Amino acid sequence: MSPLLLLVRKSLRQHALSTVITAASIALAGGLLMAVWTIKTEAQRAFTGVNAGFDAVLGARGAKLQLVLNTIFHLEESPGNIPAGDYEQIRTNAAVQAAIPIALGDNYLGYRIVGTTTNLFTDVEHAPGRRFDLATGRVFDPARREAVVGSFVARRLGLKVGDTFQPYHGLIFNPRDQHAEVYVVVGVLEPSNTPADRVIWIPLQGVQLMAGHDPAAANDLSGVLIKFKAGSPLVARQLDLLYNRQGNRLTFAWPIAQIVAQLFDKIAWVDRVLALVAYLVAVVAGAGILVGIYNSMNERRRDLAILRALGARRRTLFGAVVLEAAAIAALGMAAAFAVHLGLMLLVGAVVRAETGVVIVPWVWNPVLVLAPLGMIALGALAGLVPAWKAYRLPVAENLAPVA
Repeated sequence: MSPLLLLVRKSLRQHALSTVITAASIALAGGLLMAVWTIKTEAQRAFTGVNAGFDAVLGARGAKLQLVLNTIFHLEESPGNIPAGDYEQIRTNAAVQAAIPIALGDNYLGYRIVGTTTNLFTDVEHAPGRRFDLATGRVFDPARREAVVGSFVARRLGLKVGDTFQPYHGLIFNPRDQHAEVYVVVGVLEPSNTPADRVIWIPLQGVQLMAGHDPAAANDLSGVLIKFKAGSPLVARQLDLLYNRQGNRLTFAWPIAQIVAQLFDKIAWVDRVLALVAYLVAVVAGAGILVGIYNSMNERRRDLAILRALGARRRTLFGAVVLEAAAIAALGMAAAFAVHLGLMLLVGAVVRAETGVVIVPWVWNPVLVLAPLGMIALGALAGLVPAWKAYRLPVAENLAPVA
């Protein structure tokens, strides 16, 4: 090993406590910075890539984003209901491959209950070659009080085929709003990594005719999920013009990916705030390297003077101090990957629990290279001041033993 590296290793061992503390601050800053950028890009990719197999949504007049969040991601409140006649009209359109009606308004222990038709399980691919297949049991009978449970709900609530439950009115769980109807679980879906995993599916009329719901709206729908046949973008544009620009009663949300992207435009300030926090932590960590090494110069004066007397050049000592600062940053960034992975796993678990969307924790992102390089460069930069002090150290004055 070269004398320069030996000098650096010895210094790191002699000041192990300050090295560990400073490296830990670097790890926190670097891990947070990498996680912020990775989560931002991966979350946007995951959300805009999830459409549950549909191209568009038809619903009541309102914001497109609210309609998509309500019907595709099962978040937000419904903008309103539409008559069954609108569903029949879109269903018979020659360009429509599948039109799935849904009705919402109830929950079970906080998980949404969605009324639909069996076409959801037979006519729709949520990914190429993948339908909403059953892991156990069968699809519900439209004429019975039966339910198919999403995989996430089944795991969280311990529901299995043969279990029974009573829905609660509203989208938010309130133990005082329990319905009298009893439903039997007849099927559990395989994991689809879509919001459908967080839903309990029952027959359409089960929601429409549930006791306590408005009988005047017994045939109304919360929305229609639409899948177009291949090569039908012109029809989608025509429907967009028909419903959104010429009409004033319905909303046609298309294309879904572009609408979901609006969500990230609205919360872009959160990314900026988190990134700013990460940058500030990085600066503080860099300052910690500078202060730690600079303050240790008094303890090192005699050692440095002896090295100079033995023939070490000034630039060698200068380089050793800069390399030591960079080494501390490198140690911190090595630990930063554990911080990054931990944050990705935590955020991914929360996002999946709340939305059903899966964020891959170990996804590749250029920041995983750029951030370590930047932090090591920052560490080396912080070492320049104490390195200059070592460079200018007078040899004769510091050879005497320290009293």
